[in-house]
Amino acid sequence: MLWFIGAIHICWLFRFRFFNGSTFWLNRLPSIPSMKVSFTMARIEGLGREALPANLSLLYRRFTAKDHDFTNQADVLAHSPAAFRHLYGLVEALKQDSTLPQRLIEIAVVTTSAVNACPYCVGHHATALIAQGLSAQTVAGILDDEPPGLTDKERLVRDYARLVTERAWGIRDHVIQELRRHFSDREIVELTVRVGLCGLFNKFNQALDINVEEDVAREIDTIRLKLPLAHHEEDDPQ
Repeated sequence: MLWFIGAIHICWLFRFRFFNGSTFWLNRLPSIPSMKVSFTMARIEGLGREALPANLSLLYRRFTAKDHDFTNQADVLAHSPAAFRHLYGLVEALKQDSTLPQRLIEIAVVTTSAVNACPYCVGHHATALIAQGLSAQTVAGILDDEPPGLTDKERLVRDYARLVTERAWGIRDHVIQELRRHFSDREIVELTVRVGLCGLFNKFNQALDINVEEDVAREIDTIRLKLPLAHHEEDDPQ
């Protein structure tokens, strides 16, 4: 009986240890550096198209094309053909079947990636968002309270993406009601899936230290885009 009471006491102490804001190590992540060209290897060496089954060659080419260059990510993802097929396949299927404007999708993706502080995804999709008509100033300030150049509908998408990413468990009913004023249930589901899928890619890129491709880095440098990345504390969780 005494060991059981002791175990409960230890668990109670760990409750404060891990969930108190001052000690919870997930709140003490290292800061994310600003975007820069880096040619260091990812933590897992990329394999390339040759490692994939022949029926995935076309999908590989689509995600490594000059105007859609995710080569560094695709080469690492090639270690798992099943993940390659289903993750990239889902992206392609959503693109073909979507009723959401691409500009709104990019706003959601850039916001999610900025909150998660993923330079790779922010770099890729920030340039895509500028191509959709937003200014570099708006993209750089996507996490600001009132970023210039966003309509009310676009700001709603930005806010929803941030809520799903930061505290999906705490979204209030009125947020969904407001979304329903602008979107169908199908579109709300797709938007939520896209935010969640983007978060998965963010974590994949960060954990395996996947660097942005040279051509994408040059494009970012050319337009002098300051990437919007959420700031985390300096402490090393290890």
